[in-house]
Amino acid sequence: MSDVMLQIKEMMKKGKAKDVQTLVQQALDEGFNAPQILDEALLDAMNEIGVRFKAGEAFVPEVLVAARAMNKGIEVLKPHLAEGDVEDKGVAILGTVKGDLHDIGKNLVRIMIEGKGIKVIDLGIDVSEEAFVNAVNEYNPQLVCMSALLTTTMPEMQVVINALEEAGVRDKVRVMIGGAPVTQNFADEIGADSYTEDATAASEAAIQLLEDMA
Repeated sequence: MSDVMLQIKEMMKKGKAKDVQTLVQQALDEGFNAPQILDEALLDAMNEIGVRFKAGEAFVPEVLVAARAMNKGIEVLKPHLAEGDVEDKGVAILGTVKGDLHDIGKNLVRIMIEGKGIKVIDLGIDVSEEAFVNAVNEYNPQLVCMSALLTTTMPEMQVVINALEEAGVRDKVRVMIGGAPVTQNFADEIGADSYTEDATAASEAAIQLLEDMA
């Protein structure tokens, strides 16, 4: 790998957003094409950070600053990315369920899933079952990802799955759930397609689900 691409990855890991912007422009000037810079430098670095995060070698602040640096790099690339250059691997709807106002875990999942090249529609926190169903109808995602940090809001995940069934769209999507109190047993009980313990595992599971659906 060239010096400039290695430097982009290094600055990404350090969360140096301005340096990432400068180096991405330098890479373009040196003749690298935008999809190559995106895949081999920005997304690859984010993937490495995800692996370190999963292993307990990187922490939430590092992931957040790296994601900010990645987004700054993508801003430089956007004018050079033709519509056909970067094909989203899929679309995911993401939200913290109704009654729950926690979003750190959800935001990490969004960062990691986006880092895999999946487009994420983030519905935010305190998301009702109607909002999830409406988003599925509007965006035609392959994945519906739900987060809950409170044991009292976990049953809302079942409510959303029931609402998807009633709306006739349950078979069109794969449902992923996560959050501190959530378990594999709970996922099995409510009929979710995937449960993961952390954001990195969620991004890996998302890719696997999309491949299985293809």
